[in-house]
Amino acid sequence: MACTDSSTTATPAPSLPRLERHGSASRLLVDGRPFLVRGGEIGNSSGEPGYLAEHWDTFEALQMNTVVAPVYWDQVEPVEGSFAWSMVDGLIDQARARGMHLVLLWFGSWKNSMSCYAPAWVKTDPERFPRSRDAHGRALEILTPFSEENRDADARAFAALLRHLAEVDVDHTVILVQVENEIGMIPEARDRCAAAERAYGEPVPPELIAHLQENGGTLTPELRIRWQDAGGRVAGSWPEVFGPGVWTDELFMAWHFARYVQHVAAAGKAELDLPMYTNAALPRPATLPGQYPAAGPLPHLIDIWQVAAPSLSFISPDIYFPDFVQWADRYTRPDNPLFVPEALRSIEAAENAFYAYGSCSAIGFSPFGIETIEEAPATMLAGAYDVVAQLSPLISEHTGHPTMAGLVKPVEDQRFPHRVTLGDLALNVTYERMAAPALADGVINESGDRPRDETRLPAGGIVIRTGADELVFGGIGLVVTFGPSPASEDTIGILSCEEGHFVDGVWQHIRWLNGDQTHQGRHLRLEPGRFTIQRIRLYRYR
Repeated sequence: MACTDSSTTATPAPSLPRLERHGSASRLLVDGRPFLVRGGEIGNSSGEPGYLAEHWDTFEALQMNTVVAPVYWDQVEPVEGSFAWSMVDGLIDQARARGMHLVLLWFGSWKNSMSCYAPAWVKTDPERFPRSRDAHGRALEILTPFSEENRDADARAFAALLRHLAEVDVDHTVILVQVENEIGMIPEARDRCAAAERAYGEPVPPELIAHLQENGGTLTPELRIRWQDAGGRVAGSWPEVFGPGVWTDELFMAWHFARYVQHVAAAGKAELDLPMYTNAALPRPATLPGQYPAAGPLPHLIDIWQVAAPSLSFISPDIYFPDFVQWADRYTRPDNPLFVPEALRSIEAAENAFYAYGSCSAIGFSPFGIETIEEAPATMLAGAYDVVAQLSPLISEHTGHPTMAGLVKPVEDQRFPHRVTLGDLALNVTYERMAAPALADGVINESGDRPRDETRLPAGGIVIRTGADELVFGGIGLVVTFGPSPASEDTIGILSCEEGHFVDGVWQHIRWLNGDQTHQGRHLRLEPGRFTIQRIRLYRYR
């Protein structure tokens, strides 16, 4: 009888990264386990391994687990049909050596609207690879999405990239792929090349019409209003169905950009079925399409993008504006998990990360230009990411459920405590963004007096309700008092409060905080200037 040597038994290959529904949200699974991307996106010209090698110590110090890095079409296919993978392989090797993951950004036909990363053999052959044109007929530095030659060349290169990943990245160091980068039409809302002009007068695609008819109650308000104000027609050209004007120009371009991306993404997924997304450059207030990169995967266009590009798992915002909360909320939907591939690398990044993970059940957050982050934001981001790393099992467990919230000051001039409800429990949150003077432990400086040279600190956190009267807080600069729902006559008291940390999901006690640190049972306080995790038990009395 043959003898089996167990030492030669093959190790099962890691499962593909994927998204799964959990509650009202989605989780990213990496090798079958929930995974939160604590990311940082490197600069657009920093993706070469020789340049990046010296920065991995920085990434580790920031408590990152993922690097978001570009792949350049002009470098991987310098000659049509001939591919060079040393740059991609170098990124994978470096990330794998540090135990980190990668999100790859495909800089293909478009990067920040322009076609600057198209190969020379594309750029120099405008007859075969035509450009978009403005209203005066002038060619733009933008490949037109109305060309099958443009689309198919991009799709072939992207498919080759995913095929290469399937061969060399067997342990799935790469967990997500972004298709193109900040697509958008600028400085006008609509491409005016001959093919685009013909398409503008053609019937609106029947699958979009069907979506309008079947989902009238859930369409974004902007799309629903434009359709209804134009008469709610179920056939006709773009200006006939949506009315003439710059907003219809944007809808039209969004459809054709998204169909192009769908073709590229589907070609890649046929080689390796990784989750894929496309990101958007957000508009400033009171700007019109064309004044911002029009027609990208913006929240008011999500219906268009979802119908036209079903191979994308989600669309994402690059959030550089101060109203982070509002933009994050607009991208957070049951059918669109939040992933922020680019954010401002500032002191506020720590606060914004807490909001993304805690209130939006985000699958990831990633400040931009991470290799050049300055000392103060780096210290704060590392502290926030350390808290998120410790809380990750709890965050994943409570994803998509009303038992978790991100705590961020809702407006700058917040004169009253920020009221947050978790079921029948009310939290009244005050944010301390500067270190208090040397007073008794736990006492808030209500006068507001500060040393003139004091540096502003972040204030924010995550709260998770782990039981009827038990909560876990992680963050910095928070003071929280507790109350019952309005229908209850109970008073909420603090039974116990302790500082600690999580090791592999298991709570490790450090010290009790039942005296000065809780102001003799009046509040929970995560002091400014120091990231901490506290577990609090409450009780009720009359």
